[in-house]
Amino acid sequence: MAKLLILGAGTAGTMAANLLRKALDDSWSITIVDQNTDHHYQPGYLFVPFWMKPERVVRDRREFLPDRVEFIEADILRVDPDARQVELAGDRSLAYDWLIIASGTRPDPTLVEGMAEALAQGTSVHEFYTLEGAIRLRDALEGFDAGRILVHVSEMPVKCPVAPLEFAFLVEDHYRKRRIRHKVDITYVTPLDGAFTKPVASKELGGLLTDRSIRLAADFAVERVDAEHRRLISYDGRELPFDLLVTVPPNVGQQFVLDSGLGDDAGFVPVDKHTLRSLQHERIFVLGDASDIPTSKAGSVAHFATELFVENFQAAVAGKLLPNSFDGHANCFVESGRGEALLLDFNYDTEPLKGTFPVPVAGPMRLLGRSRLNHLGKLAFEQIYWKLLLPGRKLPVPTLMSMAGKRLPEPTTKTPEKV
Repeated sequence: MAKLLILGAGTAGTMAANLLRKALDDSWSITIVDQNTDHHYQPGYLFVPFWMKPERVVRDRREFLPDRVEFIEADILRVDPDARQVELAGDRSLAYDWLIIASGTRPDPTLVEGMAEALAQGTSVHEFYTLEGAIRLRDALEGFDAGRILVHVSEMPVKCPVAPLEFAFLVEDHYRKRRIRHKVDITYVTPLDGAFTKPVASKELGGLLTDRSIRLAADFAVERVDAEHRRLISYDGRELPFDLLVTVPPNVGQQFVLDSGLGDDAGFVPVDKHTLRSLQHERIFVLGDASDIPTSKAGSVAHFATELFVENFQAAVAGKLLPNSFDGHANCFVESGRGEALLLDFNYDTEPLKGTFPVPVAGPMRLLGRSRLNHLGKLAFEQIYWKLLLPGRKLPVPTLMSMAGKRLPEPTTKTPEKV
């Protein structure tokens, strides 16, 4: 019997288990391994500090796995690709014929001097990239009525790169609703040269920061967090004072990836960005945030890539050319406060553009435009995630990015230089 082993039962791993169980016959055994039985709806972390109940974010992983897929709860220690074995905690090992790494990414505050210690104190420095951190931040916001808030991104890439911006907009709206916005100074601090990674979206989102009177501190390469004096310090010597720092620590791959020699310096596995196949080991594929593909580490990427992956996997097993080419498609809502959101749709080659989605003119969603419908779409995605996406059911959006409904930016003309 052929053995398929999946490491990680998050979004990509669970989708892969469901889709491949349908695609493969009974000559295949499928086993999926994760360190615990809790599946987290990570987009919910953003809302926990404001209104979402923490218990809504967590469900049992096993509820979303199909019959005839074995789930093993264990820490993963090391992969030996030459022996085709995975070492687990407790002196247990699993053999495989084909391996899927879908172990995601994790925040590592120890990579910034003073950050881990400041977060452990739980007083003036917080994060919302873990459920525990989001709950502590909720409690901190309840008692914070005036002062300087920094919303800070340590470095890229991070899971859902728009989430820190969303938090900045939501926390601004939070204090506006409480009628004390004038008492709270908010600054968005980023290592990028603008609000986002691409020009059109950066201009739109940067303009929204200005409209909401949120300061922007760009090109900020953090050196350390000085929690005692409440200062965020960059390598170029800039110091930003704060009363409350909401930080996004550096995101890295899982430790077993590093220990196995499979990852780059950040622990992400190098793959062919179109096929998701390991560049070093042909019997290993990498899905979701665990790879080094140059697009957002987001649930939509895991969704689109995994849909295309199934046929590629079957072709690889048969020794054939892989038929599908993933284009880096990412699609995400951006909460902007006031009960509205924007929608981004882009891929490796095309930046987020203005327009309508998924149908030209009719939409009904607006691209890079704030609307109530986009906000409702973001909220509705919670149920779509649990009931459709994880089970591997087809969603009514194109897997590959389409230019339909998108408006290309008008070319700029340079004024001739005076002589």
